[in-house]
Order: sequence, then structure tokens, then C-alpha cells
Amino acid sequence: MGPSTGRSFLRSIFLFILLSEGYFLWVTASHCVWYGECGNSTLISGKKYNCNYTGPPLPLEEDYQLLMELCPGLDYGNRSLCCKADQLRTLKESLKLPLQFLSRCPSCFFNLVNLFCELTCSPHQSQFMNATNITDSNVIEVQYYIGKSFADAMFNACRDVQAPSSNVKALSLLCGKAAKDCNATNWIQYMFSTSNGQAPFSIIPIFSDVPVSGYTPMNNVTYACNESLEDGSGPCSCQDCIQSCGPKPVPPPLPPPWTILGFDAMAFIMWIFYMAFVLFFSAVALGTYCYRRRTIMSEYGPILDSNNPLSLNSDNPDQVNASCCETIGERFESFLRTVFSSWGSYCVQHPFLVILGSVVLVAAFSGGLAHMRITTDPVELWSSRTSQARQEKNYFDKHFGPFFRTVQLIITTPIKNATIYSPYFGGADVPFGAILRKDILDQVLDLQLDIEGLVATYEGQKVTLKDICVAPLAPYNDNCTILSVLNYFQNSHEVLNHSVGDDFFVWADYHTHFLSCVSAPAALDDATLLHDPCLATFGGPVFPWLALGGYDGANYNNATALVITFPLNNYLNDTSRLGKALAWEAEFISFMKNFSHPNLTVSFTAERSVEDEINRESNSDIRTITISYAIMFVYISLALGRIHSFSRIMVDSKISLGIAGILIVLASVASSLGIFSYAGVPLTLIVIEVIPFLVLAVGVDNIFIIVQTYQRDERLPGEELHQQIGRILGDVAPSIFLSSFSETVAFFLGALSSMPAVRSFSLFAGLAIFIDFLLQISCFVSLLGLDARRQEGNRLDILCCVKLEESHEVKTDGCLFRFFKKVYAPFILKEWVRPFIVAVFVGILSFSIAVVNKVEIGLDQKLSMPDNSYVLEYFKNMSAYLHTGPPVYFVIEEGLNYTTIEGQNMVCGGVGCNNNSLVQQVYAASLINNYTRIANTPSSWLDDYFDWVKPQSTCCRYYNGTGAFCNASVVNPSCVSCRPMTPSGKRRPEGDDFMKFLPMFLQDNPNINCGKGGHAAYATAVELNPNTGVKASYFMTYHTILKESPDYVDALKMARTLAKNISQSMNHKVFAYSVFYVFYEQYLTIVDDIALNLGVSLAAIFVVTAVLLGFELWSAVLVCITIAMIQVNMFGVMYLWRISFNAVSLVNLVMSCGISVEFCSHIVRAFSTSMKRSRVERAKEALAHMGSSVFSGITLTKFGGIVVLAFSKSQIFQVFYFRMYLAIVLLGAAHGLIFLPVLLSYLGPSVNKAKVFAANQRYVGTEKERLLNY
Repeated sequence: MGPSTGRSFLRSIFLFILLSEGYFLWVTASHCVWYGECGNSTLISGKKYNCNYTGPPLPLEEDYQLLMELCPGLDYGNRSLCCKADQLRTLKESLKLPLQFLSRCPSCFFNLVNLFCELTCSPHQSQFMNATNITDSNVIEVQYYIGKSFADAMFNACRDVQAPSSNVKALSLLCGKAAKDCNATNWIQYMFSTSNGQAPFSIIPIFSDVPVSGYTPMNNVTYACNESLEDGSGPCSCQDCIQSCGPKPVPPPLPPPWTILGFDAMAFIMWIFYMAFVLFFSAVALGTYCYRRRTIMSEYGPILDSNNPLSLNSDNPDQVNASCCETIGERFESFLRTVFSSWGSYCVQHPFLVILGSVVLVAAFSGGLAHMRITTDPVELWSSRTSQARQEKNYFDKHFGPFFRTVQLIITTPIKNATIYSPYFGGADVPFGAILRKDILDQVLDLQLDIEGLVATYEGQKVTLKDICVAPLAPYNDNCTILSVLNYFQNSHEVLNHSVGDDFFVWADYHTHFLSCVSAPAALDDATLLHDPCLATFGGPVFPWLALGGYDGANYNNATALVITFPLNNYLNDTSRLGKALAWEAEFISFMKNFSHPNLTVSFTAERSVEDEINRESNSDIRTITISYAIMFVYISLALGRIHSFSRIMVDSKISLGIAGILIVLASVASSLGIFSYAGVPLTLIVIEVIPFLVLAVGVDNIFIIVQTYQRDERLPGEELHQQIGRILGDVAPSIFLSSFSETVAFFLGALSSMPAVRSFSLFAGLAIFIDFLLQISCFVSLLGLDARRQEGNRLDILCCVKLEESHEVKTDGCLFRFFKKVYAPFILKEWVRPFIVAVFVGILSFSIAVVNKVEIGLDQKLSMPDNSYVLEYFKNMSAYLHTGPPVYFVIEEGLNYTTIEGQNMVCGGVGCNNNSLVQQVYAASLINNYTRIANTPSSWLDDYFDWVKPQSTCCRYYNGTGAFCNASVVNPSCVSCRPMTPSGKRRPEGDDFMKFLPMFLQDNPNINCGKGGHAAYATAVELNPNTGVKASYFMTYHTILKESPDYVDALKMARTLAKNISQSMNHKVFAYSVFYVFYEQYLTIVDDIALNLGVSLAAIFVVTAVLLGFELWSAVLVCITIAMIQVNMFGVMYLWRISFNAVSLVNLVMSCGISVEFCSHIVRAFSTSMKRSRVERAKEALAHMGSSVFSGITLTKFGGIVVLAFSKSQIFQVFYFRMYLAIVLLGAAHGLIFLPVLLSYLGPSVNKAKVFAANQRYVGTEKERLLNY
């Protein structure tokens, strides 16, 4: 042969080889790897191996419809496949769980089904499958070559799909690990691994996009989650597919702090204002001083000029040119003086009649105390019945039942050594916090079991936890809901100690089970070699963020605290069952107080704990309060007397009169409480604690004014005792009436507040003050007359039957009066002192205005507890360890038609749902939880119902004969699918179908065959009406962790804003509800409330003061200015002393407005009635006469009693009573006794000409005429 012949032969051989290779590849492509099922699997009970078969695909003889159901569109052009009907049935069984959780995203489920259908039935199996272990015709192991791009696309389409009832990603339940740790490779490996409890033999996935070892990886067409399928299924929803969403919502930027030139704006403005004021005031004061040095003129010159008819020294006193207002004012004051003088004289003349009448009336009024009802329910105290939060709470309680009671423990350990877990099958080492050591968990489980076994007694009956706990699956499963990490281990030592391994290694133990359960808490199999369930014994999941604390991010293994929560049933109108719950909680508290363990540190609380501790606090402070009042009583009794000599100490003392005055104060309080108790108005602890303080302050001030005015007065010639006391009452009663009536009106108008505690306080306070005024000008005046007769008769105080020898009483001014008259008043009204005082007080006011918006709003709940309360440790640990806030419910009120597609689309979160549906909007809010305070996607009963009712699922079935519900775990041929496997059957149920199967869904318990049963998660979430359908329903999620009051207020505002947006998009009422909303709603409007209360009070004080001062409007303005300054300065004190602005401080501020009247009105009235020549002299006289009484009365009395409150064990007493009361008294005294006289010396009203003329006429021929003309 030649060379050409050789080359021809080689070409022929090469061509033959190529043809042979192609032929063999073609033959291989046409062959199967298996066909049909053979022997039973040795790994998974009840499942079988596939039969080894390498022949060509065979026609599917039966159940072609099943193929179309499972693998729609994948008939491969004919019915020749590598599977039989029994394999299809096994495939259907295997896809049940993924279908329930992934079918809500059609493209995701389509890709997943593609993976399994190609594996099971593809006629091209031998192209991408290799049987590597065949035993007795059974395929024991295969290699499955999968395109990497296919695997990635399938994973990307499924990665965001939600499991609504579990508030986790669906992959957490299907990947064998947390969704954040899941990827395309380990997900497919887990699904094909025999360790998952589902795969009967090992399938080894090999990922590649290029041929490997002669095999071409399966790389079918996939659909992205935002793409529609050929069968018309739409793209996945935004909730299940991030690509379907628009741009991620961006929270609005926080408003920048208001600054000017880098300084706080309010501080900068007030600093500029203060400096401008000081410069202006200094210039005016200096100019005025210089002018007055050159031209000495008095504003009273015309009045004092004897040639002027207006002068006091006028020779013709019958002439006066007073204005109309001055004349009316003088006549009104003369009328008051006449009335009170006559009344005082009558009371002194008929003391026993007046006293008896007073006692009878007080007894009648106080009789209402027999009907007294004290409200301690915080909801009734701080939430108005008409408030939004209260109405929403009532709606929720009515339609879904009251929010459950909570018993909770936070457990830490003093052991600090963390442990390291090294997975047997490889992977990074995992650190475990000391609290998750197995020996510690065993000890915690012992404690939990002991608590479960507690037995209380109520009315002779034994009460156990099971009698009162929340058991969502009852009566099928009566296990109590216990949110504890131990429920991952079925609350069993046996399960906790369960492990799998050999003599050398542990393959799986509690570490692997824990890691699996925190990623898939609703799993019925932990996907480890243990195959223990994660689902709790009560039938629901225990979310790790509820049962663990002190971890970082989502690294639950780093937890430093365990949280155990026992939800208990709450009862609104069943006192017997509520009593049982309270009894068991009391037994729990008693048990925990005595619990001690060297390895465990436990803080705890029960629903009743806060109220119990507040009551205990109130009882413990009774001693402190008693001492406080005792000091005030002793001071009043001793200070009223004026001792001239030791020999007359028991004659001149007024102990009995002081005691009588105190009893009158208490009688007025009792009368007020009794009258409102008759009317059915309940009392509050604030009323009981604050009103005696308030009325005592007002009453003592009035007592001192009456008694000290009498002590300083000289009886006129020919005047009898009753006439003298009547004249004195005519002089001082208008001032007392002015202050008391101003306070009464101010408090009654304060009852306009929407806050029940403030409203009741205002009502009780206003009436008590007015009754106190009436008793003081009647009963007390009578008693004063009797005491005066006793003193004039030289009879001993208290022992009035004992009479001393006759001795002449020398009347002298008291030390305090002389100090005020000779030293204090002249000093503060000096020419150079007054500007300094104005500058200081305006500076304080400027500072207070600058910080008024910086006072923190809210109430630190720790302050409501005694210093030694066990609840304080719980509050501390709650802030330190908890990672999740309270649950929040988005409630759809009745009226929405769920049976229509339009109605469903407005609510649901799956395929076809509106992008602005309720679920979608809450989901979008959870993406920016730092702003919205919404932590998770909501649990959606509607979306789970749609998944549950799908015909592809085995969840919704009924008995063909009776129509009764057939649970998925029941094996009975008469159980048929609820809906047909038709295009219309695969769509969402609507119309009658929707309501036909919904009750079945809500009574279906989750099980291994159907994890979508709605009984555990949604039994109370839907209110059904057999005739009209769904009435109301809620969708639950959680707030982020809330630690301080501003966090709670912000969460409430954000939830309401979100609910409002949902309502607008749905055109239907939706509201957000959480158990704390009724307590924190007050802070949304508390600034408006205080502005309204103080504004109305000031307006009332202005009107009453203007009228009762004889229409002197300018005097009323000055009173209101001073009171307003006191109120503003109170905010400055609150800022400096870290007193938060809340309902308690609101009551105190309303009270301080009333007390401020006492400090101001008497001084102003004394100034307006003074006949001195200049404003400075009039201010000195007013300060000397009334200032000394105000100082010795309200100031010293209250100061002595307040100081004792500093030693209270109660933090709330120390902060809101000691600090605020002290500030009220000190600020009131400072403004009333320092600033106001100075203000009057500058801007006080001119003398009333009509009053001057009337004074001339009234004192003609008396010693006072000489004093006036002096």
C-alpha cells in the first residue's frame, strides 16, 4: 500500500470512531437510570428504592393526569418516561412540604419542581445522572449533574419567599439551616441528603455549567421570581421577591437639631433676649433714677395736695373724680366687705349654731364615703374612655378577646466561660454562651418544670397552670404555651440529652438541634441525624428572638440570657376565672422569691407584679406620709399662737384652734370625696395622696391670714369682739375669696382634660377648696371667736376650764412680722436691689424657656417601683437582654368583603396582591425598622389559607360522604381534595368557596403532612359570622425592642401612621393595636393637654382676679404673669432635676397653678388696697402684712412636710412628690415674696381714687385717719 492508501484507512478509522462515539452518546441519552420502585429503603421507613433500569424510556400507562399535576408542561413531547405511576406518587408526597411554603411564589416552585421532575422522570436521565451504587436491582446512590446557573437561578427565585405563620423565610424550614446561611449548593445538598428524613437513598449533586466526565448537567430554562410563567401565573410578590419591589423604602432623614451659629437655637435666642432685656432695663432704670434725682415728684402728688379735691387731705372730702371702673370696683369691694363683716359678726355671735350646722353638713357630705370606689386600673386612670387607644382596645377585646396575661423570667448565669462546638461533619467552630451549656439547660428545665407544677388555691379550689394558661390547640392538645428555648427539646430532659454517634464521636446532639431550631422554629424535623421536632409542644413555633437574649445580630448561639414566658388567659368580666389567674400568679411570685440556685440568676415578673408593688409601695409610704402630715400639724398648732410671756404660754397658744383648722381642712377633703362618691365618680390614688396636700396648703394659708390679722389688730373704741372679728373678716375674706374662688374655677376648668386621672383630680380639688373656704369663713371664724373669748378670759388652751389670775395682755407685733416690716421688705425694695432681683428672675425665666422643650416626656417604669422591689431587677434585665418588643396587631374592622378578588388583593401579600396591600405595606415598613419600629413581616392568615386550600396541597380535604373536614394526617380513601385540579380550582377561592373552607383551615392543627394548618397560629385572628362571613381579623407582627418611654411613644406614632396609610389605600378602616398603646397615648397629646390646662387656668384666674379686685385688670395681668413665670420655671427645675413630663407631673403642674395663686393673690390685693403714697411704700406694706402670713403659713408649713418625703422608699415619691412639691413651694415663695413685690413697685396699678375716698370716709374720727394723713 501507498501512503495515500494508509491515510485513507486512518481517515476511515477516525470517522468510524467519531460515528461510534456519537452513536453511543445517542444511545446513552435515550436510556434511563431507573424505572419503577423496588425494595424498601433501609434508611427511611415507609419509602422505597427505585429499580435499576438502563433501557429506553417507556410510555406512562396510567396517572398521566398526575404527571400533569406535578410536572405541568414537562411531558417531553410524548408519554415515554423513565418513571412509573408509583414514582410519581412518591414525588407528590415528597413535594408536599415545599409546595406548602414555596408555591406562593410560582416561578420559585416551578424551578424546584423542574429539578425533581427531571430527576424522577426525564427520558434523558442518563445524560445527567450516574448510578454509582446498585444493590439487588435497587439504586442505592446516584450522582445528579446539575447546571450551576440553574441551581443559582432556582435559589435566587426562592431566597426571599416568606413563611407567613412563622415570620421567617421559607428556606429556613427547607434548607436545614438559617436562611441567611443557605445558598444554592447547600440547599440542594440538604434536599438530596438522607439525613433530612425524606430522601430514601443518597443523591449526590454535582454542580457545573460544562460537561463533566461525559455527563451534560441538567440546565433547563428557569424563571426569575419577577417573571410570569407560561401558564399565566404572575410574578412573585414584593414580599417574596425583592426584584418585584420598587426601590427600597428610605426613611426620611432625622430633622437636624435647630441651631443658630452652631448653638442650640432656643438657648441662643433666650441668651440674646436676656442680654437685650438687661441692657434695656438697666438703661431705663438708670434714666429714671437720674430723672427722679432732679425732679422729685410722686404719683400721689395730686392726691396729697390739699387743694386738689382728690387728695386725702382735701378740705372737701365729698368731692371725687374717680372713673367709672374705679367707682364700680369700690362699690363691689364695699359690698364684699359688708357681706363678710356681717357674716363674721353673726358667726361669732352664734358660734354653736354655725358649728353644729357645719358638722351636720360635713357629716352628710362625708356619708358618701360609704359608696367610695377606688380605681387602681392603670387603663381607667390614664386613658379616656373616648380616646382612640381606648376605643381600639375595646374593639380588640370584644372581637378577639383581651390580650393575654404574662408571666416571664429572664435567666442568666454567673458562669462566664463560653463553650465551643465543633460540628462533626465539618464547618466552622460555633461558640455557645455559658447559659446554653447543657448542664445549665438541665437546671433551667428543672426550674421550668417546677413552675409548671405549681398549685395555688382559690376559694378552696386547686388551681394549676393548665387551668389558666393559653393552649392554642385545645381541646386536641392541652399543652400550655411556654415560650422557652427548652420547648425546642419538648420540655424533656430525655430529648435534651438525645445524641447520635458512635463510641468515638458524637455526630449530632443538643448543639445541632439548637442551631437547626433557631433557624426553623416551626420545623417538625430538625433536619439533623436526631430527627427531633423543633415545633413546641403547644403546637406553635418558639421564635428565638422571644426565648433568647443578650446575643448579637442573629447569632443566637452567643446568647447570654434565657427568656421564659408563660402567657395566661385574661378575663374581663369573669371574676372567678380572673381570681384563679391572680391566685396562681401570687403562688408563682412566692415561689420565685424563695428560689435560689448557685448557677442561675433569675429576674421575674407576673401580670399582677406592678400593681402589687405599687400597693406595697403605698403601704410602705404610709409612715412617711404620716410623719410629714404630723410635722405640718404640729407646726400649725404651735405657730398660730403668739406667746408674750412664759406665764401666759398656755393662754396665748392656739393649739386647739390649730387642730380645729386642720380638722376643717380634712373635713373639706372628706366632703368633696363624699359628694363625688354619691355621684358615682371613682377615686384614684393621686386624689387621695395629692388633694390633702393641696387643700392643707390653701387652708393653712387662709388660717394664718385670718388669725394673724386678728392678732395684729387693735379693737376700736366701743367695738365688741364680734364686731372686731366681723370687721377683720370684711378686710381679709375678699382676699381669701379671691384666691379660693380663682383656684376653684381653675381646677374645675382643668376637668376639661381628657385624661381621667387629671379630670378626677381637678374635680375633687376644686370642690374641696371651695368647701374649705366656706368652712373657714363660718366654722373657723366661730371657733376663732370662742378662742378669743377664752384668751380674754385668761383660760388655758385645751384645758379651757382652767382659768389663770387676771393679767393684762400686752399686744405686740410678732417677730416674723417685725422682720418683714423692718428688715426684709425695705431691703428687697431698695433702689439698687430691685434691678438685681428683676435681672435674676428674668434670667431664670429665660433659662427655663430655653430648656422647656428639652424636658423628657414619659415615665420610666422603674420609678413606679419601691427601691427594694424584685421588679426593678426584671426591668433592668429587660432593657439589657430582650431583643423584641411587644406584638402589634393590624386590625381590619368588619365590612371588608374577603370573598372577592378585589377584597383579597387589598390585604394579602402573595402573587397578584396589590403592591400597597396591608401585608405589603407592613412588610415594607419592616425593611426600615429602625425608623418604623416594625420588626417583622406580619403573620398573614389569608396568605396561609390560600396555600392551604390549593388542590396541589394535601391540606384541604373533606370526607366525601359527610363533607366534614379530613385532616392531612388521616389515611382514608373517602377523603377528597377540597378543590379540583383544574385551572379554576388552582386559583384563589372566592365567593361561597372562600367561606366554605375557611372554618376548616382555622380548626386544622399543623402536622408532618401539612404545616399550614391555621388553628395554632390564627384561631383567634379571624372572627367568623356563619351568615355574613369574616367580620374582623388581625395581622400580627412585632415591634422592635423598646426600652425607654420615647421608644414606646415613637412606636405608637409610627404604627398609627402606617395604619392610616393602609386605611387610605384600602378605603377601609384599619388600626394598629398593642397592649401598651392605652398607656402611652397620653404622651402624644400631653403637651397640648398641659398647654390647655394651664392656659384655661390662667384665663380663669385672670377673670376672677380682675372681678374680685374691683375690675383692676392690670392687677390681674400681673398676677397671671407671675403665675405663668412660676409654671415656666417649674419646667426649668424639671429639666435640671431630671423629672420627666408625664401624667403625674401634669397633675402636679395643675396643682402648682392653684398653689401659686396663694403666693400671689394676697400680696396683690394688699397692694391694691394700700393707701401709702408710692408704689414702693405700698409694696412694702403689702409684703409686711400679707407676706409674713404667706411665709409663716403655706411656705413654712409645706416646707417642713415636704422635706420628710425625701426619706420615702418610693422612687416616685422622691421624684414627683418631694422634688416637685419642693420646687412648687420654693418657686412660689420666691416669686410671691421676692419678685412680685419688686414687680409691683415698678409696674403696680395706681391707687383707686374711689377706694381712697371711701377709706377717708370709713376711717373718719379713728386712729387710722391719723395714720392715713401721716
